[in-house]
Amino acid sequence: MTVWLHEERSSVSPYGAPDQRMVFTPERIAIEKLDGALVAERFAPRDSFAGHQMNTPWDPLHRAYFNLWTYLTTPFLLAMDAVRVEETEPWRQGSETWRVLRAYFGSIETHSLIQDFFFGEDLMLRRHDYSVNIAGGFAAAQLTSDYIDVNGIRLPSKRRAYTRGPDRRPVLEMLMVSIDISDVSFTLRSGERVCRSNA
Repeated sequence: MTVWLHEERSSVSPYGAPDQRMVFTPERIAIEKLDGALVAERFAPRDSFAGHQMNTPWDPLHRAYFNLWTYLTTPFLLAMDAVRVEETEPWRQGSETWRVLRAYFGSIETHSLIQDFFFGEDLMLRRHDYSVNIAGGFAAAQLTSDYIDVNGIRLPSKRRAYTRGPDRRPVLEMLMVSIDISDVSFTLRSGERVCRSNA
């Protein structure tokens, strides 16, 4: 997977077949051959989720829309002009107290316009809460762990998203998404900063 750090754009290769890739922008999702031949595309991809609930089946273009751009650009995206951030009440987790930043997303395409980011005393992201508005609005709590160092930047290599109970705690029996990230690099490509990883 490749994500651009200064614009909302990503690509996954291979995707669906060894000779295919997925290309994401907020306006368009596409699956194409590595030579550029179009396999499938969808404009205004968010609109295709109208009426979806948690158990509604997704097609390959739906899955392509739900990509990892916000995950791989955190915490950098919190400093973008299109994001307003405020600190909210701290969260007590075992013997630790986590600081919580609430982010309000403006023009950034994301599955939830308001999201909470929980940071430990070492300032590393511990948890990421949001509502999956494209799938009926169910509440999710994503736990992050197993940090890796990439060019002096520390990133969580494991993300586990669970449904969130009414007490705001993750329901650990309800794992929704499991992501392992490896082989991460940051590069400058044609004047654009990008992050590449295996996820």
